[in-house]
Amino acid sequence: MPILDIEIVGNAPPAEDGAFAQMLADAAAQVFASPPATTWVRVRRLARECYAENAVAVAPSEMPVFVTVLKRQVPARAELAREMAALADAIARVVGRPTNRIHVEYAAAAAGRIAFGGTLVE
Repeated sequence: MPILDIEIVGNAPPAEDGAFAQMLADAAAQVFASPPATTWVRVRRLARECYAENAVAVAPSEMPVFVTVLKRQVPARAELAREMAALADAIARVVGRPTNRIHVEYAAAAAGRIAFGGTLVE
């Protein structure tokens, strides 16, 4: 059930007909070893002029990508660290940015606070 919100600052590689989002979903699904149709991705772009870092000018090729992951349960620390590193690498390959510019955040566990089709996930 992983749901990823991916926010790309600046330009992203062009892709038509949802191919870019599909590439991100497929890359994330490999990290999570997800069966088909169980890893969902929402992609947003943030205009370059809407992002800044204090006291530095960030080159276009160094613009960050912010990833928020929502899962039924947050994995134990060792697995969390593995997933975060693997996910950053996978997304970096798809978006063409350095891995150190991919920032991954896990949201609180979704169980008991999210519903699909009106059915609460336990």
